Amino acid sequence: MTTIGVLHPGQMGVSVAASARAGGHTVLWASEGRSSQTAGRAAQYGLEDAGTLAELCRRAEIILSVCPPHAAEAVAQSVAAQGFTGIYVDANAIAPQRAQAVAAIVMQRGASFVDGGIIGNPAWKPSTTWLYLSGPQAESVAACFAAGPLETEVIGDAI
Repeated sequence: MTTIGVLHPGQMGVSVAASARAGGHTVLWASEGRSSQTAGRAAQYGLEDAGTLAELCRRAEIILSVCPPHAAEAVAQSVAAQGFTGIYVDANAIAPQRAQAVAAIVMQRGASFVDGGIIGNPAWKPSTTWLYLSGPQAESVAACFAAGPLETEVIGDAI
């Protein structure tokens, strides 16, 4: 099974995390600086608290960024600063040019990059929410969600 870090388990992020957990994957989150509401959601859906971003980056094979679009680059920079070298999935609603910038940030430090786009509401029921993925490691990421209600579609290898 794969260890996945989710940044951050808000309403959408926790549903994506729960979809990965349905397949038996370990899903981490980092409680440092997060609200009690976020902690409650994470606990409710069985996410494992890594405590800090540094520990999450150390343990995760895949990191999934689901955050407000304005924060996409800053979140990527904070992960890159930890030396993360796994697969970084940016699933934020950002333009292709910004996705390229995020890719450059994380790839510069040795991580692989997968661009993602979530269409729909939080993924609690099958066939209501889609995660479109592109990049060389997109198939590996898609496989993590096969057992849950989040539907995935790999568009291709290009970012």
